[in-house]
Amino acid sequence: MCVENCPPPSNRLTRRGVLAGAAALAGTTAALAAAAPGASAAALATTAHSSSGSAPRGGDLVIDGGTLLDPATGEVTEDAVVVIRDGVVRAAGKRKNVDVPADVTVLDAHGQWVLPGLVDSHIHLNTAAEAAKTLALGATTARSGSTNFYQDIAVRELSRQAPGLAPRLRASGIFVTPDLGDTILADPDLTPLARLKGGVTSTEALRRVVEVNLARGVDTVKTRVNPRAGLAEQDPLEQVYSREQLSTIVATARRGGKDVLCHSYSEKGCHDAVMAGVKSVEHGAFISERTLHEMRRRGTYFTPTMVAIGGMIGDPDPVLDERGRTYLPKLKAAAKLAHELGVGLVSGTDSSGGSVEPIGAEIEMMHSAGLSALDAIRTATTNAARLLGFEGRVGRLARGYEGDAILLSGNPLADVSVLKKPVRVVRAGAAV
Repeated sequence: MCVENCPPPSNRLTRRGVLAGAAALAGTTAALAAAAPGASAAALATTAHSSSGSAPRGGDLVIDGGTLLDPATGEVTEDAVVVIRDGVVRAAGKRKNVDVPADVTVLDAHGQWVLPGLVDSHIHLNTAAEAAKTLALGATTARSGSTNFYQDIAVRELSRQAPGLAPRLRASGIFVTPDLGDTILADPDLTPLARLKGGVTSTEALRRVVEVNLARGVDTVKTRVNPRAGLAEQDPLEQVYSREQLSTIVATARRGGKDVLCHSYSEKGCHDAVMAGVKSVEHGAFISERTLHEMRRRGTYFTPTMVAIGGMIGDPDPVLDERGRTYLPKLKAAAKLAHELGVGLVSGTDSSGGSVEPIGAEIEMMHSAGLSALDAIRTATTNAARLLGFEGRVGRLARGYEGDAILLSGNPLADVSVLKKPVRVVRAGAAV
């Protein structure tokens, strides 16, 4: 069945768009007020309004005396200095090679390791509290794995207006899935889909969900080929979309200049997703060597989300416990093989439901899968920056890069577990 008499949503400014923008602004103003209780709501609203067209200037900061690790090269610099102006790195390196400005706040990093802020490439941020927690745990950049009602769009704006409250975010909007459930209420332009008895499966319906996402300003599109592993009543190896349906989603997203990430578990599902042209495969417990070779050829990325899968181990439900025990070893083997084959491997926690896991825990999982500590760190820095389109901006502390950093109590090349508990986090040149 087609969606009748419902042309694609317009990109024109509409009353609904104005109201949505006002709601996002209200949420941003409330969050800013929480961060700066001494400021008036009117002043904060004015600040947010005046900055809506562009991000406000970042902070000025000198990170002094730490041991600096550059994930791109593996170079370690002792007694290093990082100079950040307007939220951007202006210089980084040995003290003798860096001119330190006298009028800038200094963050003492002696005895600590200094790394660029980390990237969580698969996370579900639904609240300001979750965004703040994610940032505090070291992820200064992230990619949304979908939200129910476009909360990630507002979190992205919150991050632009108040960087100290949320990670820089690539938003994916709502999940393109056969059964939208309550997400049908996320936008009035989705409601005609309620008439479809078979759910979001026809070409017209698939295009409509993607087009609504595009109209709402997503950075990427999220879909699935298999159900969830974390729900015992669902079969994560059942295939809910064919290669042809996935190709429709990818083609529609590409027309809007966006790529697609795909929730996948089964071998066939992973392969169909890759052949349909998705940018990254998420989870992928049963991904095959054949598919990994194809991913390497096409430049498709792999986000294993091992922390989330391993989190099912010990679940009171025996089905979930068994899935965790079965899937995690397979994922570790797949991650190791992907790395050896040269597939772009990235870290994502798949945190959701109010619980935020540190991205350092996924790096630790990568290391336990057989990657060196440096290569594991790259999955949440340089590799992830390329996937998210932030190469040259994120993943290093070098001139021209974003002024995001984490300070660690020890050497992550010797003990990756220190990445789970940063001593300090710097976002856009300001200590969080």
